[in-house]
Amino acid sequence: MVTAPGTGPQDPSAEVLAEAAAAFGLLASPARLHIVWALIHGESDVTGLAERVGGALPAVSQHLTKLKLAGLVRSRREGRRQVYFVDAAGQAAVVEVVRLLVDSLAAGDAAEAPARRLRGL
Repeated sequence: MVTAPGTGPQDPSAEVLAEAAAAFGLLASPARLHIVWALIHGESDVTGLAERVGGALPAVSQHLTKLKLAGLVRSRREGRRQVYFVDAAGQAAVVEVVRLLVDSLAAGDAAEAPARRLRGL
């Protein structure tokens, strides 16, 4: 059903759409997506994340910095180490989309076909 202009919800501003696109752009990296997915399932320091996602420590650290700047990931100091976690309060919807999408694709071969069709678009 199409709504007449002015009768439905107001369209988001260009700034809001640009911010949303930037957040999704950050998640377009398989490494960053893996980091966010891992942090959804539990907090970790950079060493643990590098081991879990199979990335080099400096690369994972750079990814975390970008995710922190986007507000998707936060950290706190525990002694000498930084512990990272997803900002579920600030970005609950984006984090839930990541969890649902990755878990759905990992569930089986039936879900993999659409992902293969999306490659290269």
